[in-house]
Amino acid sequence: MVAIRLRREGSKDRPYYRIVVTDSRSRRDGPFIDQVGTYDPMKDGVNYVVDLPKVDDWITKGAQPSETVASIIRKTRKALPKA
Repeated sequence: MVAIRLRREGSKDRPYYRIVVTDSRSRRDGPFIDQVGTYDPMKDGVNYVVDLPKVDDWITKGAQPSETVASIIRKTRKALPKA
């Protein structure tokens, strides 16, 4: 199964995450298929960037987001200006 989840980067005590599409069997920091965003928990305010068209494309192909990534996606959709 393909998963959309966080991949930890950064140094000790300064975590930084990439939101990646990966095989669910691979390690947390292992190889990934595509990067669809970033998340920086140490930053104040809006601390995430998500490429929604890419995320939507992967979800239609069957990718399952983790709980944390699903929450970030919901926040991103909520912040979009209404047309």
